[in-house]
Amino acid sequence: MKIFNQLFLVVFSFCLLISPLKALSTEIKQSRGQTVYVAAYSHVFTGPRANPYNLAITLAVRNTDLSQRIFITAIDYYDNNSKLVRKYAPSPIALSPLASNFTHLEEKDTSGGFAPKFIVKWEAVKQVTPPIIEAIMIGATSGQGISFVNQGQVIQER
Repeated sequence: MKIFNQLFLVVFSFCLLISPLKALSTEIKQSRGQTVYVAAYSHVFTGPRANPYNLAITLAVRNTDLSQRIFITAIDYYDNNSKLVRKYAPSPIALSPLASNFTHLEEKDTSGGFAPKFIVKWEAVKQVTPPIIEAIMIGATSGQGISFVNQGQVIQER
């Protein structure tokens, strides 16, 4: 029983040490700009013959800040081999607080190959809560449908 009590005290003490660190990890992060990589899929393969099932892609950028606007400075679409296919933001796009923007590619657009990607750059005048940047893929054929979402991954801070 004495060993159990000692073990309990060690574990309890460890938890007390970790609690402040855990509280720090829930702190809201802010930024003045980022480069975000967003994976997408123009099609998935189905059946034993690996038939392509085309998907429409919608890239959504949502400003999560309650009081500051952000500026999307680049939305670049790259193909399977990392070759630039298209630029969707020839000039900065201002997003008001809590506003959203989208870029849509139709199901028939397979110019990006199987695994295209977006590189999105954004910036703000002041520190803001970073936007949510997602690729939404959806396909519907013959009464069947598929949809899924990929979150963007920050690859560089401003």
